[in-house]
Amino acid sequence: MSYRPYQQIERRKSRQIHVGRVPVGGDAPITVQTMTNTLTTDAQATIAQIRLSEIAGVDIVRVSCPDEESTAALAEIVREVNVPIVADIHFHYKRAIEAARAGAACLRINPGNIGSPERVREVVNAAREHGCSIRIGVNAGSLERHLLEKYGEPNPEALVESALEHAKILQDLDFHEFKISVKASDVFMAVAAYQQLADVCDHPLHIGITEAGGKRAGTVKSSIGLGNLLWAGIGDTMRVSLSAEPAEEVHVGWDILKSLGIRHRGVKIISCPSCARQGFNVIQTVATLEERLAHIETPITLSIIGCVVNGPGEALMTDIGVTGGGSGRHMVYASGKQDHTMPAEAMVEHIVELVTEKAAIFQAEIDAKKALDAAAASRVSAVLAAE
Repeated sequence: MSYRPYQQIERRKSRQIHVGRVPVGGDAPITVQTMTNTLTTDAQATIAQIRLSEIAGVDIVRVSCPDEESTAALAEIVREVNVPIVADIHFHYKRAIEAARAGAACLRINPGNIGSPERVREVVNAAREHGCSIRIGVNAGSLERHLLEKYGEPNPEALVESALEHAKILQDLDFHEFKISVKASDVFMAVAAYQQLADVCDHPLHIGITEAGGKRAGTVKSSIGLGNLLWAGIGDTMRVSLSAEPAEEVHVGWDILKSLGIRHRGVKIISCPSCARQGFNVIQTVATLEERLAHIETPITLSIIGCVVNGPGEALMTDIGVTGGGSGRHMVYASGKQDHTMPAEAMVEHIVELVTEKAAIFQAEIDAKKALDAAAASRVSAVLAAE
């Protein structure tokens, strides 16, 4: 399987915590998050939206809990989905306690805006009792007044100072199962804040460019900001914040990770922008294949190139390749080598069949390796127990 990034990214060393059963930080994979935009009180609509995000590959989902009715609905939501749920809490400490009791895996709070030290202690006690982690969520749009007075305006230094102040509140309560985010809608401010924070602590970091915008502009903005951070090894879990459906945020998050060679899931299509040399309609073919192959989770690479200028070269680096040819027939490559030609009219169906078969083979290899690794680990554990 062809998944060897040209340059290996060295990740920042961080503590590891857990969001439910999902590890965050340390040597755990960088996780992809999103947030629901349904009314949490409408449990069925929220569950349906989370399930679509699960199909897209989400690892963790955040759900807003602004009132008691929302935390009451949270128990049903947690019970009916397959990923850990982060309860988004602002201002009212009782919502955090209710969310912890309802089964939230993590509480997203700012300890400083929950209220008195005693109320923060109650929230931390609830988190500890119910096995919740906490995300300290600092945002340039809601910095504390004393920091705005000190710095005059939101800036990276203010974001970092706010984050460390909140972290100290939890540390003084001997609570260490927390991660931190320092988000801003300004790419430069957010990246600088995360870089500064990464230099002074080992807390796991949730990265994101907040309020990035709509589907296209927000994707570009998030890719620039998150790409910079991930390339520098910063980030343990991430969300792409778009004014779009949550599943779209997940798709973009995965595309960013795949582009940097950090994580691989599903079919990675390498395709040309097309030109007058194309032997078939590349744009339409790729759009159809993206939809038809979206259900495949096994990592596999597919090149779709309209002509022979770059087609053979790209096929060398992909599991399956297609290059446009003449007379209505196109060349199919398998593992970089010419394999057979196919007629244009059967092209999409044939590619879907080839990718599905190859994915099944790869998945069987992955499963076999996991079984061997588990057996080896079991043998080592037995030997150590015997000693």
